Amino acid sequence: MNTVELLYRIESDPLGDVQVPINALYGVQTWRALQNFRISALRVHPSLIIAFAEIKKAAARANIQVGKLTPHIGEAIIQAADEVIAGRWLNQFQLDVFQAGAGTSYNMNINEVIANRALELLGHKRGEYEHLHPNDHVNKAQSTNDTMPTAMRIASLRLFYELLNAAGRLADSFAKKADEFTPVIKSGRTHLHDATQMTLGQEFGGYADNVRRAMKRLKDGEDCLLEVPLGGTAIGSGVNTHPDFATIAVVRLAEITGLKLREAKNRFQSQQSLGDFLALSSALRGFAVELSKIANDLRLLSSGPHTGLNEIELPAVQPGSSIMPGKVNPVMAEMLNMVCFHVIGHDQAVMMCAEAGQLELNVMMPYVAYALLESMEVLTNALNAFEEKCVSDIRANVEQCREYAERSVGQAATHNEELGFMGAAELAKRAIETGKSVDELLKETKK
Repeated sequence: MNTVELLYRIESDPLGDVQVPINALYGVQTWRALQNFRISALRVHPSLIIAFAEIKKAAARANIQVGKLTPHIGEAIIQAADEVIAGRWLNQFQLDVFQAGAGTSYNMNINEVIANRALELLGHKRGEYEHLHPNDHVNKAQSTNDTMPTAMRIASLRLFYELLNAAGRLADSFAKKADEFTPVIKSGRTHLHDATQMTLGQEFGGYADNVRRAMKRLKDGEDCLLEVPLGGTAIGSGVNTHPDFATIAVVRLAEITGLKLREAKNRFQSQQSLGDFLALSSALRGFAVELSKIANDLRLLSSGPHTGLNEIELPAVQPGSSIMPGKVNPVMAEMLNMVCFHVIGHDQAVMMCAEAGQLELNVMMPYVAYALLESMEVLTNALNAFEEKCVSDIRANVEQCREYAERSVGQAATHNEELGFMGAAELAKRAIETGKSVDELLKETKK
């Protein structure tokens, strides 16, 4: 036996024979994709792989039920899928994000890993597909074109719920600060110039409700994501499936995932369009815009401490300079800004991918899956860190806020009723010219 035979096994596909690493659970089609697409270090989120494994498990159960798989083969597939669902064998899924369109490589990767592991469970060697085949058995009654968007929906929903939980904690944290800061009088600002008085609590209450409104816009897209096209196979028609397969498979998939999944009302529509994913991406973009604005506000309100507004103090989590001792920067807010820019950039790419589909399929799904899942993961992590290491420990500089409130030229507007607009404008002008507060000038006038 030579060295090559020790290191590789021979597998075949419609293009010919390929040497696959002997220890790999994946097979010939995954190996081709690994060789063809050495483009980046980017990999899809593991939740997509787990969702694919859940689909294979549900499909195997449905195919056993309708008599298209023997229990002997079907149960081996289910057991192998369970191992992947539990997080085992994830090192066998290393395909580049930038790859063949539609996600065929992802689908074949999971088909081959489950097939080879099922073969081992049945007492056979990896690659002995005459006993259990990636296409004929693991992929029975399925296509990349219905499994990929189904997996994307499942993975998106799971990360979506994690994001909503993180957003809810952030909103609650802002609301808690709003209550704490209710007594703190300060000057409002418009155009970065003096406006009428408000409380710091009102300002933070606005942040809390803006987060909640953005959450509501996110939730509006949940229902559509629960519709899955599994059973549509190549173009939505369900070719090569038992008439009862789709209904049974989706019911089984809902049980396996714990999600309230249901059959797509129109599988042709669901497989043609990435509109539901675009809607989610757009809502994420809107949320990122709101969050970035809040981060900007906190950076501005905490600026100084001696040469800025200095109305609030953000927690010091690390030194801010390699040359200026004692300098502390608003690093958690800066981090959130950058994460938001990242999410907004992903949305632009998702929009272009959604537009790039043709006829019965959008082949840009691999990138959309990567972009959406990564956006939700980094945004969730960012919100958790921002809430824990920034918002929850913000302190108000009460005296500074009071001083600005008292000296605000915007206070002149509160005297419009008694002085008229022009009279109040004259009062504001005098306050600017003399450096005195509006209240001081009114007291002088009454003497």
